[in-house]
Amino acid sequence: MTTTEPARSREQRKQDVLERLAKDDDLWVATASADGEPCLVPLSFVWDRETLLMCTRRTNPTARNLTPAGQVRVTLGHTRDVVLIEGTAEPVEGTDLAPESADAFAAKLNGWDPRNRKPWVYLRITPRAVKAWREENELAERELMRDGDWLV
Repeated sequence: MTTTEPARSREQRKQDVLERLAKDDDLWVATASADGEPCLVPLSFVWDRETLLMCTRRTNPTARNLTPAGQVRVTLGHTRDVVLIEGTAEPVEGTDLAPESADAFAAKLNGWDPRNRKPWVYLRITPRAVKAWREENELAERELMRDGDWLV
């Protein structure tokens, strides 16, 4: 593979990741059932208090797969500008969500506010690992967070 642009520094990649988390609307969420059946779905999200906050129907495989372990992988971007986040998700009932978080979610999603709708549950993902790269020349230093701590 030929690259035309120089590799970004890890500091620049972290800045780019935080900007995408603040501005992007959707991401891909990957989970697996207890018997290993994969599930990959797009969900809208908000970056809230250093966590990802999203919402889905509690009966959907994504919500069911996150119990009890809560392990999840999410991605932003296309194949030439990847942000890969591994973390732990916890379900949060709308009535238990801090009003500021629910307001931020509703504002980003053009007024859609599921906090008082029983079929829906919020999922709060706490990142444990973050990797970001564009081309082969960024693969060597793609790890930006490990064990929940930013490396840069």
